[in-house]
Amino acid sequence: MTDTVEKKRPPAEPDGTHDEAGYVLEPDFVKAVVEATEEGASENLKQLLEPIHYADVADLLQGLDPDIRSALVDAIRAEFDPRILAELDETVRDEVITQLGVDDVASVLSALDSDDAIDIVEQLEPEQQREILEAVPDIDRTLIEQGLTYPEDSAGRLMQREMVTVPNVWTVGDTIDFMRRAAEEEERALPEQFYDLYVVDPGHRPMGAVALSRLLRSKRPVPVADIMTERLTRIPVTMDQEEVAFIFRQRDLVSAAVIDDSERLVGSITIDDVVDVIEEEHEEDIMHLGGVRTDDLYRAIIDTTRFRFPWLLVNLVTAVVASVVISLFQSTIEKMVALAVLMPIVASMGGNAGTQSLTVAVRALATKELTSTNAFRVIGKELIVGGSNGILFAVLTGMVGAIWFASIGIGAVMALAMIVTLLVAGFAGTTIPLVLARSGVDPAIASGVLLTTITDVIGFFTFLGLAAWLLF
Repeated sequence: MTDTVEKKRPPAEPDGTHDEAGYVLEPDFVKAVVEATEEGASENLKQLLEPIHYADVADLLQGLDPDIRSALVDAIRAEFDPRILAELDETVRDEVITQLGVDDVASVLSALDSDDAIDIVEQLEPEQQREILEAVPDIDRTLIEQGLTYPEDSAGRLMQREMVTVPNVWTVGDTIDFMRRAAEEEERALPEQFYDLYVVDPGHRPMGAVALSRLLRSKRPVPVADIMTERLTRIPVTMDQEEVAFIFRQRDLVSAAVIDDSERLVGSITIDDVVDVIEEEHEEDIMHLGGVRTDDLYRAIIDTTRFRFPWLLVNLVTAVVASVVISLFQSTIEKMVALAVLMPIVASMGGNAGTQSLTVAVRALATKELTSTNAFRVIGKELIVGGSNGILFAVLTGMVGAIWFASIGIGAVMALAMIVTLLVAGFAGTTIPLVLARSGVDPAIASGVLLTTITDVIGFFTFLGLAAWLLF
């Protein structure tokens, strides 16, 4: 990257034009960027992208064809905002990193906060990671390497090392003067954004926190120890990021101190990073329910095919199991074709009812609203709901079956099968995630396959079994 980029910090936030307009990535804008890129109109591109938020530029890059994306990255290389890299999807980011090269990426990492730099480096291949870290300045490399020693998806990976700490003997005036000097004398002495200052003892253990708003409202002679909040939330450096997000949500935090095993202050987590974690975890759960990866949209065709194949294979096995159950009643179906017509209705209703219970349970587990304390109450509720819906739909489908095939017997079989299937669906949809979570398996990954198997097998077996028993 050019000297201009190496020396620059991320620019100040745009004046809000992109937020007020809200249409920067509409087709006309994207078309204008593509045309300027193809024509090599660098000045035009600069004018188009200058007022755009870095996150919107990342979205723009992700939506372009690879060839156009590559040309655009080359065109804006000198003005490349380091924060764009942190907002890119992992697959697209790998392409951009390869294109930028080791030296340019090292400059980008040096301009980012430590948490964003770690997030980028941890997803690189080991060889690529080593090459880039060797090109990063010693101070930044040390922070990144220390961050990589913490467990994946832990508070240590999430936190930023840049923070403001002050001794407990300082006054408000001392603190304000220190921050002003630091901002003037050293470019990266202060975090780009922060909400709290941490008051520490001589052992660098946090004693409390002072919100910037309270600091600025206090008079200069007041000791910071007198205005600090002693009820400080301390996050262990090894805590899982889902736990961190839960604590932020429960306590309405905007930042929190991160401590090591010796209770020394080692970093700070801010709400912007927690919002990313919440989105990431929810997206991951939704994708896992469908048996796909979070970055599936941008992966190569062969990689996407390879990842989806095992889940489709599992579904094939479960479908075979359901077909085996149907084959047990082959002679019964041959005697009454109506059973083959009505059979999918029972299984479909069971699957949909089970998915409703499953979705509620997985979400409640993720937000810690479903625990061992209230598990039986929730299961009981889902059983009642399943039974109630079962009775209501038993009346509807029973009448349909009886009128359609002019047989009260078929209507009765349909009604009874519907009640049993929806009861089982409600029970399975709640208990499967609970059992998987207790076993240490992510409920979002395996619940859907198990639920489908159970509802199909029970639905077919109940319907055909009742038909064989009552009609023949």
